[in-house]
Amino acid sequence: MLSRSVHGVLVALLLLVAGVFAAETAPETELAPESEQTQETEPVSETEPTPETTQEAEVNPLQKGVTGIQAIDSLKVNEWDIPTSHNSLAVTMLLSLLPGGGHYYTEHYVRGGFITGIELALFYEVVYNKDYQYRRVLEQAAPFRDSVSIYTKKIMELQTRDSLEYFQSKRNESLNRVRAYNDKKMEQEDLRKAETAWLYGLHLYGMIDAFGIWYKNNYRSVEQKSMKNAVLWAIIPGFGQMYNGEFGKAGLLYMGLMGSSVSIWTSQNMVEYYLDRKHLQAGEDVSSEDYERIAERVTYYRKNRNQYIWAMALLYLYSIGDAAVDALLSDFDNPLHLALLPNLNGGAQAVFTFDF
Repeated sequence: MLSRSVHGVLVALLLLVAGVFAAETAPETELAPESEQTQETEPVSETEPTPETTQEAEVNPLQKGVTGIQAIDSLKVNEWDIPTSHNSLAVTMLLSLLPGGGHYYTEHYVRGGFITGIELALFYEVVYNKDYQYRRVLEQAAPFRDSVSIYTKKIMELQTRDSLEYFQSKRNESLNRVRAYNDKKMEQEDLRKAETAWLYGLHLYGMIDAFGIWYKNNYRSVEQKSMKNAVLWAIIPGFGQMYNGEFGKAGLLYMGLMGSSVSIWTSQNMVEYYLDRKHLQAGEDVSSEDYERIAERVTYYRKNRNQYIWAMALLYLYSIGDAAVDALLSDFDNPLHLALLPNLNGGAQAVFTFDF
C-alpha cells in the first residue's frame, strides 16, 4: 500500500511539473510572429527537392557550383576574408580616406593596423625627419659659405699677388665643402620625393583594398573566369586583377608602379645634376678624389634608375601572369571540386570529382 501511494505521488508531481512547463512555453509559441514561423518552416521546404531540380541533377550531376545536396551547397567559401555586416560602400570609401579607416570599418583590423602604421611612419619620415635633415645641412654649410664670401672679398681687395695663392686655396677648400653639403641636400630631396610617392601609393592601395573587401562581401562568386579575357584585360595594368575581383592586388600593383615611376624620375634628375657637377669640376683645379666621388655618384644613380625600370617591367609581366592564374583558379573554392555524389542512373554508382 505504501509503495503504491509513493508511486502515485511521484506521478502527480511529474504531471504537475509538465503542466507548469507547458503553461510557460505555450504563450511564447502562441505569440511568436508569423515571420519567425515562416523562417522556421522554410528550410524544411528547401530540403525537399522539386521535380525540376531532381531532373537537372540527373541530367548534369557535376554542374559547377550546384550539387543538389544542401549540406554541400551551403558550405562557406573563401574563409580567408572575414565576413562583416558593415556593407555600406559610401561609409567604407569615406573612412578609407583615413589610413586604414576602411579596413577598421569592415572589421579587418590586422590589415588596417599594418597600413596605418606604415603610413604614419612614412608621413613622419617625409614631413618631419626630412625637414630636420634639410635644416641641419643648411646649418652645417653656413660657416663654409661665409668663409667663401670672406676669402673672395680678401682676394678682391689684395694689393699684391703674394697671398693670392693662399687665399685662393682656402676659398676653393671652403667652396668644395659647400658643394658637398649641397650634394647631400639634393640627395635628401630626391629621397623625400620618392618616399612621398610611395606614401601616396600606399594610401591608394588602402582605398582600393577597402573597396575590394566591400565588393567581396556583396558579390562573392566562385564561377570559372575566362583566362583569355583575364589576360586581355591585364594588358592595361591592374584591369586583369579587377576582372578577377582581386582589387587588393590591383592596389598593390598601382602602388608599385607609382613608387617606381617617381623613383625613376628622381634618380634621373640626380644623374643630370651630378653630370653637370662633373663637367663643371672638369674645368677647375680640383683634386682627383672629388672628381672620382662625383663620377661614383653618377654611376650609383644610374644603377638606381635602371633597377626601378626593370622593377616596373617585371611588375607588369607578373600582373599579366597573376591575372591568368587567378582566372584559372577562380573556382578553386567551389566545394564541388571535392565531393562524393550519388548517381543512380542505371544503378548505384559513386561519382568522385577532384579537378583543378
